[in-house]
Amino acid sequence: MISKINKSITDCFVGKDEVVKSLLTCLLAGGHVLLEDVPGVGKTTLAKALSKAIGADFGRIQFTPDTMPSDVTGVSVYNVKTGGFEVKTGSIMHEIVLADEINRTTPKTQSALLEAMSEGHVTVDSHELSLPEVFMVIATQNPIEFMGTYPLAEAFTDRFMMRLSIGYPDKEAEIKMAELNLREASADSAETVCSPADIIRMREEVKNVTVSKAVLEYADNIVNLTRESKDFNVGASPRALISLVKAAQAAAYLDGRDFVKPDDIKACAVNVLHHRLVLTSEARIRKENVDRLITTLVLAAKIPMERGL
Repeated sequence: MISKINKSITDCFVGKDEVVKSLLTCLLAGGHVLLEDVPGVGKTTLAKALSKAIGADFGRIQFTPDTMPSDVTGVSVYNVKTGGFEVKTGSIMHEIVLADEINRTTPKTQSALLEAMSEGHVTVDSHELSLPEVFMVIATQNPIEFMGTYPLAEAFTDRFMMRLSIGYPDKEAEIKMAELNLREASADSAETVCSPADIIRMREEVKNVTVSKAVLEYADNIVNLTRESKDFNVGASPRALISLVKAAQAAAYLDGRDFVKPDDIKACAVNVLHHRLVLTSEARIRKENVDRLITTLVLAAKIPMERGL
């Protein structure tokens, strides 16, 4: 099933197999994704292709400075015929939600996503509305433009399980993208190969992937090293540890295993930790690279010596 989903997405989103794998890892782990990259590299195509491949209901919120929280969550509207108020749901009520250019809206509107991402429901004028069982926010932002943007608060970015960067494709992939575009192939042409019910079933199977105490200690060692590092003002939170372990479970599942290895932790560490760490001013002056620093800490962490790992 996973291979079919992967093929459906990569047929229209070419040249970035590792990004697709990471997105599927996050989906099966029940997390949300922050896509941070320059315009035109396929962020929207990736989100729509995923939605089409798994047969999920897709919704898009184009954030602007005047987007209101009620546009996201919903609002109570007076019905003249019934003489009462009824809830008109917002754009968040979909299974796969593309929060496009999320840093172009105000912190007040950004925070409207917090309850949905953390609790699986939204509250509209004391009415609690449950979100679909398969619910994933894929938020995008341009890391280059700063005019007219509102940086995401640490408390908000911590809700994203992973931060992914697509990057430019290689020459062969870029030419293939152009050919697909000339044939008017798009994410809408992606083949639907499963249903949200299948994703729910696979998520339950992911939860049964074994994580030994030794592997948990290894993940915790990495997280603690980010807190001790002199290059970061803010280290990774306990939520980061939980996200790292859940992502590693999904990564092991994608590889066909029912147990997590230290290599799964290593494979997920950069994507899970990058957006949660804040460089010190000294590190920024030295032009340190967050991904490189995380990789160094991962290599420095003590690997558990346990039979079978």
